[in-house]
Amino acid sequence: MADQRRRDERRTRLSPDERRAQLVAIGVQALADHSLEELTIERLSQQAGVSRGLLFYYFGSKQGFHREVVRAARDGLLRATEPDLNLAPLDRLHATLSNLVRFVHEHEDTFFSLVRGAASGDREVREVVQQARALQMERLRVVCEELGIPDTAMLRMTLRSWVAFAEEALVDGVLVSELSPEELVDFLERTLFAVVPCVDPAYGAHLRPDVTSPN
Repeated sequence: MADQRRRDERRTRLSPDERRAQLVAIGVQALADHSLEELTIERLSQQAGVSRGLLFYYFGSKQGFHREVVRAARDGLLRATEPDLNLAPLDRLHATLSNLVRFVHEHEDTFFSLVRGAASGDREVREVVQQARALQMERLRVVCEELGIPDTAMLRMTLRSWVAFAEEALVDGVLVSELSPEELVDFLERTLFAVVPCVDPAYGAHLRPDVTSPN
């Protein structure tokens, strides 16, 4: 009875926006132990101490709830990996990759759910994940541009492919191979430095100043 009274008090204290944000936050936290598909309305309503009807009121459906959870998890990832524009391009890249690897180590199941969200049966969930990939690609493109690498369709294709590769490498490196953060950052840098010159061998000198451009 006391627990129910406390839940009722929380409901009266929170505004609709605050209540909605709280439910989304609970969903994101639940990704630490459950896959996206396991986040059901029933499970969340029990954990949040609210009725199923209230959840349907806020999100419309299980898919609507999933979209908001994935969007919140995506935003958390993007905030954690926000580039420091005060750094030189290669230093900024290293810092961004370090922050990305740290995020995956600290929120591995959330990251795994985001990566697997790209294969979701819900089109809008897939779009949310693709938006994150597009922004990560753009961050890399800006670094390349600042290093003097021309912005071409081939470069963008290469960077998009590398972002997808990096996601899978992080899932395996953290969840399966249990590599250290330093090993993962070094691996990601080396693979990026290897794949960009596939667009044009001369780009190797831009990414690695110690590399001499071919004649």
